[in-house]
Amino acid sequence: MSKLLIVGTLAFDKIETPFGKTDKILGGAATFIGLSASHFGIKSGIVSIIGDDFPEEYLALLNDKNIDTSGVEIVKGGKTFFWSGKYHNDMNSRDTLVTELNTLADFNPIVPDNFKDAEVVMLGNLHPAVQNSVLDQLSEKPKLAILDTMNFWMDSALDDLKNVIKRIDVITINDEEARQLSGEYSLVNAAKKIHEMGPAYVVIKKGEHGALLVNDDKMFYAPALPLAEVFDPTGAGDTFAGGFAGYIAKTEDKSFENMKNAVIYGSNLASFCVEKFGTERMQHLTKDEVMQRLRQFKQLTQFEIEFN
Repeated sequence: MSKLLIVGTLAFDKIETPFGKTDKILGGAATFIGLSASHFGIKSGIVSIIGDDFPEEYLALLNDKNIDTSGVEIVKGGKTFFWSGKYHNDMNSRDTLVTELNTLADFNPIVPDNFKDAEVVMLGNLHPAVQNSVLDQLSEKPKLAILDTMNFWMDSALDDLKNVIKRIDVITINDEEARQLSGEYSLVNAAKKIHEMGPAYVVIKKGEHGALLVNDDKMFYAPALPLAEVFDPTGAGDTFAGGFAGYIAKTEDKSFENMKNAVIYGSNLASFCVEKFGTERMQHLTKDEVMQRLRQFKQLTQFEIEFN
C-alpha cells in the first residue's frame, strides 16, 4: 500500500445555493481530497498553510481519519484562506463573491521528511510554481503524480503550468478548462492534445455528466450517478480526485483497466459530497454506504447485448 501526499488548501467556505446558505464552514481542496482518500485505509499527509484562526477540531477531524497534518504550516496571527460563492439554479454555474488569499498568498510548501518518498502525489489546485516546488522536494520520482488546475492559471501562469504538466502522470480538469488549455472544442481532441503535453492520462470532469478518461488511443467514460437532490457541488471535483488518488494508492496499479476503476470510485464518492453543504456528508460517510452506492453505479452502467 502506497503513501499519498496531498498538496492543497485548507480553507473556510461560505456558500449559497438554491437550497440554503451557510456561515463560514470547513472547506479547501486538500480537505475534500483527504476525506475522500481516507476511505481506502491508506496513510496520507497534507501540505498546506492556515492561520491560527483555523479550529483545532478541524485538524483533529483530519487526524482521526489517519491524515497526517504535520506538513500544515500554522501562521501565528494569520488568517486562513476564505472563499465565498453563490450557485445559480442549474447548480453548474456560480458567482465568486469573496476570495481572501490571506496566508495562502505567501505559501511556500515544505514537504515533511516522512512524505518525501510518497509513491502517489496529488497536487491540488494551486499556483503551478508551487506545484513544481513540491515535486522538486521529493527524494525520488513518485510512481504516480496527479495534477489539478484551473483556467485562472491558464490565464495568468501558462508557462509555469506547462512546465509542471510535463512532469506529471495524470491531469484532472473540467471540460471548459480542457478546451481552453488545448484550444480544441472536441473533448476527444482536447484530451489527445493535452496528452501530448506530457501526462499519460487525461481525466476530464464533466460534473453531472460524468468523467472522461483518455490514455493514448484508449478511452473510458463514467457517468455521474443521477441524484434526486444536489445541495452543494463545491467540493465534488476535489472529492473525485481524492477518490481517484486514494484508490490508486491502495491498489498500486496504474494500468488503464485499474484507472477505470479509480474513475468509478472517484465518481462514487463525489456523488455523496454534493448531498450536504461543505464536508458534512464526507465526515460521516460509512463504508457500507460507499459499497451500496458502488453497486448502484454497476447497475447503471452494466448491460448485456447480443451481436447478431
